[in-house]
Amino acid sequence: MTVVAKAPGKLFIAGEYAVVEPGYPAVLVAVNRFITVTLTESENRGRIHSSEYGMPVEWRRDTSGQVVVESQVDYVISVISTVERIRAERGVAPAYFDLSIESELDDADGQKFGLGSSAAVVVATVSAMNTFYGLELTDLERFKLALLATIEISPRASGGDIAASTYGGWIAYSSPDRESLRSFAETHSVSESLEADGWRPFAVRRLHTPPSISLQVGWTGSPASTAALVGSVKKASPKDSPDYETFLQSSKRCVGQLVSALQADDLEGVTNLLMIARQNLLDLEASSGILIETDKLSLLCDIAERYGATGKPSGAGGGDCGIALIDSDLPVDSMLEEWSSNGIRPLNLMVEELS
Repeated sequence: MTVVAKAPGKLFIAGEYAVVEPGYPAVLVAVNRFITVTLTESENRGRIHSSEYGMPVEWRRDTSGQVVVESQVDYVISVISTVERIRAERGVAPAYFDLSIESELDDADGQKFGLGSSAAVVVATVSAMNTFYGLELTDLERFKLALLATIEISPRASGGDIAASTYGGWIAYSSPDRESLRSFAETHSVSESLEADGWRPFAVRRLHTPPSISLQVGWTGSPASTAALVGSVKKASPKDSPDYETFLQSSKRCVGQLVSALQADDLEGVTNLLMIARQNLLDLEASSGILIETDKLSLLCDIAERYGATGKPSGAGGGDCGIALIDSDLPVDSMLEEWSSNGIRPLNLMVEELS
């Protein structure tokens, strides 16, 4: 038996950094570049083939049914272990399988664009195993399993990228209490963890794609580590920091208003709120001492403004992608050419709607 599953990459529109706090919202989009996972049934042991590993990684089960690998546990192994546990809890017979992972979220040289490759791998692997075992998981269950597997490796991960890869299109997202979920999962079954109290701050909903707004994306290089950057914010701005709390509340207001403007297809409102979101990040950068908006990201935004667009960094910053939102009736070729002439690589991306 062979199963092929795909999951799209993502971009943050607004709400970065604040979204790591339970209940604080963000807006994201899924984009039309994908991670593809091909699952093929095997015997006696499983193998994972990925350019990230070099040599294939082997996995098997011990006498208790736990997934065992000789190499370091990573996102894919964590997903396999998590889904294998719920497979057993639901009384489905085990089987071995090989996974082959292919990515469109980087270039030919393996340089990542910051489109959420880890999240897309996790989502695609959950989807492939769901089909293979006939678990009939809902979108919500697939998201929750993917996040439970992810926070085993990266406890601070917000899950916004996982939600975008799971649901597609434009989404509004607020994160659950991952610390509570991780603690609960240590002593409870996966099935019980899907219903734990830690999910209460969580929310996700699909938004209508605004027809009057065109999304343009530029890659500035120097991909950033989200985990490292978010961690540095927390060291510089703990939860009782007045500056950090001010940032959180400002971000929450901005994102809430942005969701309403997007739903109303209010181009002026959306672009004004995107400027506020950018300024919120600049204020956070000033108060925390970390680098969010690099010189190239600033240049991307400045060029966008000259052509009637509004730009901002997308995601953790420190490099990677910037976005520009512009009236869909306006031409963008000149803006993209100026990006290119200044070392900013336009990415031909479209919003990926999933059924």
